[in-house]
Amino acid sequence: MTFDLDPEKGIVLPIDKPYRWTSADVIRKVKYAACRHFGKKNLKVGHAGTLDPLATGILLVCIGKATKRAEELQASPKEYVAGISFGATTPSYDLEKEIDRTFPLDAVNEDSVRDALSGFLGSQMQVAPLFSAKSVDGVRAYETARRLYREAIREGKPFNPDDTGLIQANRIEIHSIEMMQYYPAAEDGFRTVNLEHMSFDADSRRRIHVADISSYSLPSADVRVSCSKGTYIRALARDIGESMGTGAFLNSLRRTGNGGFTIEDALTLEQVMDLLS
Repeated sequence: MTFDLDPEKGIVLPIDKPYRWTSADVIRKVKYAACRHFGKKNLKVGHAGTLDPLATGILLVCIGKATKRAEELQASPKEYVAGISFGATTPSYDLEKEIDRTFPLDAVNEDSVRDALSGFLGSQMQVAPLFSAKSVDGVRAYETARRLYREAIREGKPFNPDDTGLIQANRIEIHSIEMMQYYPAAEDGFRTVNLEHMSFDADSRRRIHVADISSYSLPSADVRVSCSKGTYIRALARDIGESMGTGAFLNSLRRTGNGGFTIEDALTLEQVMDLLS
């Protein structure tokens, strides 16, 4: 795929966001390079839909006049491949926080997971994670979540983000959902997540925590999801676990489609830096 690097026309770059980078990290790096490349001190750069730090995949970065298309691109359907672990929960619904509860695994098997997934097809109400960038009374929800979490830890109390009632449910649409692969609980502990597509950065390693759950033996599944704007795959994993009478959380997440771009179209940050050198 070729790109017309003209900020006056607008540039949309599908970037494969590195693991443990925030979306803001990517924007800062691209904006600095773009301002130098085009010789502009104040060039608009933004994204069309954030990705969690522990997610990878397509982050659409808009440069120049393309920032006016951000809302349009963000409204398009999105596709993900999610790794979901069953039998436990974390406060963040992913590996940003440690496992806080475990559940019996008697009802968890390939058939029960497949049946549970089928119940989430179509329109439904979803409560976004408290650990998210969603705005609540002008404050990012994750800021409130982290404060409440710290207070609970300090006071030795359990912390359940679902009990806060701070976030109202929104209507979402799951266009398709299918299980790609099921992994039974391993006798030697947690199944190692495939990191082949995950690139790292020393600074992001220091700032973004990843829970160590290697001592847990949990069944998991890779699930492909196509969904509407505003869908939180971490919340979907939570809801799937609850529907099965057991907990669930994301062990990995990769956005594979957004705004007409596929993961095959995505550029690494290194490739983008070469384009803007």
